Amino acid sequence: MNIDQNKTYIEYTKEKKWYLIDANSENLGRLSSKITSFLLGKNQKIYTPHIMNNIKIIIINTKLIKVTGNKEKQKIYRKHSGRPGGLKVETFHSLQQKLPNRILEISIKGMLPKNKLGKKLFNQVKMYPSNNHPHSVQQPILIKLNKI
Repeated sequence: MNIDQNKTYIEYTKEKKWYLIDANSENLGRLSSKITSFLLGKNQKIYTPHIMNNIKIIIINTKLIKVTGNKEKQKIYRKHSGRPGGLKVETFHSLQQKLPNRILEISIKGMLPKNKLGKKLFNQVKMYPSNNHPHSVQQPILIKLNKI
């Protein structure tokens, strides 16, 4: 009996691929779920849940993200300093004016695994509130979210 027959071979690539996503007038939940599945590698034929892909995603125009219904006025983001009376509450609209990337960060982090792999995967996402980004040297591939 050959021992090598019982070993599983997992194929993965080491080359980095850069993708560009334009978040202009996209819905927050749909955008973040598509980004998450793309980060995890679910669009590839060799998807393995515990292996990290070498995919980098650049998201531009994060300040132009939309939400449906009355969420712009009613959605609340909370953070707490850990001290008594340290609760800070902001609405979607006010947070979008101050820190537009934070909204997408919270949404994507909530959809990734809650372990070391999820933290490493989140570090592969770069977000910018406008069209300008410093990653043009990497020649990112533009992704149309309707086709994913």
